[in-house]
Amino acid sequence: LSSLEPKKGEIVIDVKAAAANFPDVLIVQGKYQFQPEGEFSPGSEVSGVVAKVGEGVKNVKVGDEVIGVAPWGGFAEEMVVPARNAVLKPPGMPFPEAAAFLMV
Repeated sequence: LSSLEPKKGEIVIDVKAAAANFPDVLIVQGKYQFQPEGEFSPGSEVSGVVAKVGEGVKNVKVGDEVIGVAPWGGFAEEMVVPARNAVLKPPGMPFPEAAAFLMV
C-alpha cells in the first residue's frame, strides 16, 4: 500500500502503539453510532511519531512524538489525524501508555 498523505490541517502519524477501547469493539460488530463505509482499520487512539504534516499545521512538526485520536484507523502502521486532535506525548512516557492516555 502507498503511504498516507495528509490533507490541509491533518497529520500522518507513524503508529508505535494503539489502544483498544470499547467503541472499537462496537465498531467492529457494526453496533456503534458511527460506522465507516467499506473496509477499515479500527483503533481510535494512538501514539507515535509525526511522519508528515498537511498545509496549515502549526501545533506539531515532523519528528514530534504525539498522541492522536480519530474515529478509526489506528490499528495500522500509519494513521491520518486532524492536527487539532494531536498533542505532544509527555517526555519519558512509553508509547503504549501514551496510546491509552486520552480515552479512559
